[in-house]
Amino acid sequence: MNASPPSRTVFPESGRAEPGKPVIVGINWVGLQTLYLKEVRRFFKVQLQTVWAPAITTLLFLAIFTLALGGVKQEVLGVPYASFLAPGLIIMGMVQNAFANSSSSLLIAKIQGSIVDVLMPPLSAGELLASFVAGAVTRAWLVGLAVYAAMILWPGVSVSIADPLRVLLFGTLGAILLSLLGVLTGIWADKFDHAAAVTNFVVQPLTLLSGTFYAIDRLHGVVQGISLSNPFFYLIDGFRSGFIGVAEANVWVGLAYVGGLNVVLWGLCYVLLRRGWKLRA
Repeated sequence: MNASPPSRTVFPESGRAEPGKPVIVGINWVGLQTLYLKEVRRFFKVQLQTVWAPAITTLLFLAIFTLALGGVKQEVLGVPYASFLAPGLIIMGMVQNAFANSSSSLLIAKIQGSIVDVLMPPLSAGELLASFVAGAVTRAWLVGLAVYAAMILWPGVSVSIADPLRVLLFGTLGAILLSLLGVLTGIWADKFDHAAAVTNFVVQPLTLLSGTFYAIDRLHGVVQGISLSNPFFYLIDGFRSGFIGVAEANVWVGLAYVGGLNVVLWGLCYVLLRRGWKLRA
């Protein structure tokens, strides 16, 4: 007589799931929230460096250009130059810090060997990515709000908002775009020099040459065409139009362009995190 195979049924009083069955079904909200809070607390512990210092640096740009113009009553897109410049500086500070937050988070964890503490918990690749991006977006908006609050008191600068929804939409999309680029950089980089190279040769040139300090209609045809291919231009133009009510390019085209890039970068980051490329020893 053959013995029956051992049963895998788990006694209810044991409180344990049957082997092979997932304990967490769907989204791990607790884990996602925990990692997000870890990301926020990580940069908030050194807020003088991660929030206030970037805000002061951005204000210095405004001060320098305002003083350089002196008493010249120059207008761009129908508004005083200082009021044209201010929104671009706000989102420039936001996106640069979104990139710095996500890239440094992964890179520091890799260098210190603590990346295993992130990979071992029951978090999917999508949940990991969402937490990193949400933390970077939070830092971006904190920097943006700090700069905005200071600009309200800045003499000769108007930062009244014409379309709050447009400001929120382009600001968030820009922060997501740069945080995803930061995740890619953090995954790829093996040392801080690699991340610095991306910052110096990709992020800063694209932000500085994106129409932050000038209107692109003053550029030569070829250079203007190059500027129109720069996604940072659409971010800054759309964000600025939420303040002054005037955009240089079609806002819907900008939304589609930036939104499409976000989808592509999200998919790429998800695949790399899922495979553990350059993350797992």
